[in-house]
Amino acid sequence: MSDTVASKNTGANAQPAEPLAGFAFALGAFFFWGVLPFYMKAVSHIPPFEVVAHRVLWSVPVAGVLLIALRRTADLRNALRSPKTLALAALTAGLISVNWGIYVWAIAADRALETALGYYINPLANVVLGAIFLGERFTRLQAIAIACAVIAVTILTFKAGGLPWVSLALASTFGLYGFLRKTLPIGPTQGFMLEVMLLSVPALAIVAWLTATGTGHFGQTGAADMGLLMLAGPVTAVPLILYAFGAKELRYATMGILQYITPTLIFLTAVFIFGEPFSHWQLIAFLFIWAAVAIYTISLFRRSPKRA
Repeated sequence: MSDTVASKNTGANAQPAEPLAGFAFALGAFFFWGVLPFYMKAVSHIPPFEVVAHRVLWSVPVAGVLLIALRRTADLRNALRSPKTLALAALTAGLISVNWGIYVWAIAADRALETALGYYINPLANVVLGAIFLGERFTRLQAIAIACAVIAVTILTFKAGGLPWVSLALASTFGLYGFLRKTLPIGPTQGFMLEVMLLSVPALAIVAWLTATGTGHFGQTGAADMGLLMLAGPVTAVPLILYAFGAKELRYATMGILQYITPTLIFLTAVFIFGEPFSHWQLIAFLFIWAAVAIYTISLFRRSPKRA
């Protein structure tokens, strides 16, 4: 009798297996972002603002085709009629464009290590934003993780060449973007489409100006550059869309673990393929960051709600 009850209780309390499709979407997104520096190196001879402009413009048709396929265009039309939604989308669009610009510049400037650090720090930045704007309290483990990250930044600032502003800028802009994006009353795919539609106005102006002055790289410096810039749309839109679908299927803690695939791949690429300098002080700083990641991950599983 007791064995029967125990087995029933165990079955009731057990978490259902997460769908493999969710893992496939999430892994695809994080792997895609992890190898993105190779694309950014390929366009490193093109000014970052031009690359960002083409990321925006060529993302519009990709997101548009997906919206039509999913039959979600009605949500977008409703958002376009709401001044409040448009204002918030303009703010999130501005933040993500700044994030993209810093990232493109950093890879071209041989600072991929700093981008990896930024994406390691990003989840901890989210915790800090929650405390500042939502009054959320740190758990003990989260406080320890944040302290480790602060130590790492301090070491880099005073021992390894200066304040890692690229890392902090990437973490803060993406953290603020994610925080505000959650308040945007529209789905992830529709929201992305709305953002790139708003950004397409200045992006078109930039491309038109570059074309008029003969300083652009689209159609003026050969077919290779034209192809690379057209590819900017898919490499921007596809991982974002995969991430959105993965986040719907997987638990928060699972996504929290998987997200570290991206900075780990960037770190390995920066050190072993791009050959960026990696001093012993940087190693010590990254050890503190990896400790922060491990502690933060443990806190996720302790706080993660179970699915019914």
